Amino acid sequence: MKIRLATMADAKGLSQLCQQHAAYERIPFEAAGHAERLGLLFGNAQLTWWAWVLESEGELLGYATMTIDIATLSATPFAHLDCLFLQSQVRGQGWGKSFVDIVSQQAASLGCTELQWQTPAWNTSAIRFYEKLGASCQPKARFSLMVT
Repeated sequence: MKIRLATMADAKGLSQLCQQHAAYERIPFEAAGHAERLGLLFGNAQLTWWAWVLESEGELLGYATMTIDIATLSATPFAHLDCLFLQSQVRGQGWGKSFVDIVSQQAASLGCTELQWQTPAWNTSAIRFYEKLGASCQPKARFSLMVT
């Protein structure tokens, strides 16, 4: 098994992982056209988006994605770990930490001094994992608003 940068060729497999991730987090997922939309993210120079996958013998078993954002209050860029997901059979084997390490290294190479993310409050196993990494938690309410 190895972690590598995802490519456009991974869009279909990555989309399947996204669907599993959404089901795990109990959030809606629109499968129709998702792989195609993911494919458009690869190589888009206007986006600051990276994706990595955990692969074993051609099968994708997990992924992590990162974007760059700006913290207005500190006037500095930060990295946002948008997604981190592992299929159940590879959890607890160190792959989550490996993903966080890779994402952190990429963030640092881009001049970010902080990596931020969120997880559902009910996901106590993820919270324990993140606390073991030394991450701190700042409770906030997360909102979303559809714009058209």
